[in-house]
This record gives sequence, structure tokens and C-alpha cells, in this order.
Amino acid sequence: MTRAPEARAPETAAAELLAGLPPSPAVWCTGLRKRYGRRPAVEGVGLTVGRGEVVGLLGPNGAGKTTVIKMLLGLVRPDAGEVLLLGRPATDPASRARVGYLPELFRYQPWLTAAEVVDLHVRLSGADVSAADRRAVLTQVGLGARTGDRAGTFSKGMQQRLGLAVALVARPDLVILDEPTSALDPVGRVEVRDLVLSLKARGVAVLLNSHLIGEVERVCDRVVILDKGRVAAAGTLLELLGQHEVRLHLTDVPAGVEARLAATGTVTREGNWFTVALRDDDEGAVPDLVRDLVGLGVRVHAVEPGRISLEERLLGILRHDPEEATP
Repeated sequence: MTRAPEARAPETAAAELLAGLPPSPAVWCTGLRKRYGRRPAVEGVGLTVGRGEVVGLLGPNGAGKTTVIKMLLGLVRPDAGEVLLLGRPATDPASRARVGYLPELFRYQPWLTAAEVVDLHVRLSGADVSAADRRAVLTQVGLGARTGDRAGTFSKGMQQRLGLAVALVARPDLVILDEPTSALDPVGRVEVRDLVLSLKARGVAVLLNSHLIGEVERVCDRVVILDKGRVAAAGTLLELLGQHEVRLHLTDVPAGVEARLAATGTVTREGNWFTVALRDDDEGAVPDLVRDLVGLGVRVHAVEPGRISLEERLLGILRHDPEEATP
């Protein structure tokens, strides 16, 4: 006699179903609104940061960027809207247990050493971080030789590095950085850029608020632009900036060359200059095109990459240029 299969408990079936679902976004918010008296600071902001994604937050001073960050972290109570951090409501203190935060303005006790500042924040967070890992994070941010020095003796740039160490020491799943390179020299900015990319490689989500547009353009997967408390534009860099272009100065152009150019993208011509709007971000498209042109007997005098910069796009949006409408 064949036995009927045993029924699974509802709790087990639900757990298996949830296990098969993709993880919730690191940050999800919708309809965030905040007013100070009669002045609206944030109006209807919504954004998402996926796991392992780097999202840049851009906008002029007073656009509401820091207010949005503080509402995400529960430091400012929104007048309206909903926030989830790592799948939990932001009103739940446990939602922030796996979040690292570097505020724009901060100050540590000047009598504490760098190591003691990190130790203090580990104790406050309740995280289990070994002494070796605490030393390692200070080395990671460039303070490995200054762990015993008092915070009060640090320059602004070194204070910034210490703030980064505090944000990262508990190995968070989400890191929110508010102007992380504001006091750093060019070398320090490159180090922070590499640090953000290493976090992304580990699957850590990063929300980055920065006025350094070039840094945002180098590290971010997507960008959210705020203006007067509202989302003025959002999307990937390709969506915001448009397609890559390449300009080529060509002579001795035989018949059939324009067909080869058109196979790579949309072609426009001004005399001996050909502009090709590339169909995708295939890094091999341009070298392959130049190789084929030379093989066809074309003389290639110049190859110039081109695309609107993020700074130009940002200024166009903030100046309400009708040609720079939100995609």
C-alpha cells in the first residue's frame, strides 16, 4: 500500500517560498515629505538602492539630499512616506543594525584615540567585531599608523578617514555616505572611490551623496537628482547621459565605408568628420570599427570619444532646459 506523502507544515512551506525570492532592496522609500514650518524641504521623494548597487544622490545645496538621508535613517521623522531598510520598516531600530553611516558633519571626542573611537562605536552598535578587524578597518582607510593618536590632533581629512572607519567597522550590508570626500585631498578621493568599488564587489549597497560629480560618474550604477525637494531625474548613467558617441576624422573613404560605420551606430557626417552614436556600451565596438576601417583602406587621422558629461546633464536639469527633460 502506497503511503501518502506527509504534508509540510505551513511555516515550512512559507519559509521555502520566501527563500526562493530575491532579497529585498537595501533601500526602498516612497512619498517622502518633510516641511519645516511653511517651507517644504522634501516633497514626494521615492528611490531604491538594490543590493550591491551604488546609487549617487546629486543636487544643489538645499535640494533636500541630507534631509532625505536623515529620514531614511530615522534621524528625522517624515511628515509622510514609507521607508524600508534591508527589508525592514525604518521605524524598527533593528533595520539600522546592518547600516553604516558617515554623516556630513560629525565630531569625535578629541581625547579618544582613533582605536578608542572605533571601539566605542562597536560597543554602541552591539556588533561582534574582533580586535583584528577593528585594526584592519583603520588600516583600510589609511590610519593604520595613527591608531594610537588622539582624534583631537587629526586634520579634517584624517577625521574624515576616521568617520569612514566607524561607518565600515561592523561590515554593514548598506553604507550611506554623506559627502565622504569633502575634506580629502586628491589621493584620498581616489582611495574612497576604490573603497566604494570594493564594497560593491562584496555585495554591499552604497548610497552616496556628493558634490564631486566626477567621482559619482566613476563609481555609481544609478543617479538620483534632487531639486527643490523633488526628484528631478533618475536612472542609470546611460539613461541620463545618452549613448556614447565617437567622432572620426577619415580620408580616402571608399564606397561601402559608411555602411560599415552604420553597422556600429547612427552616422552623421560633416566633411571628413564622421560621428557615430554607438548602439551600446560594448568596449570592443570602437577598436573593431577602426581595425575594419584601416582594412578597407581608410586613413584614420583622429578618433575622439564623446558624450555629454554628468555635470552638463545636471546643469541642464537644474536650469530646466526643455531639451534636458527627465527620461
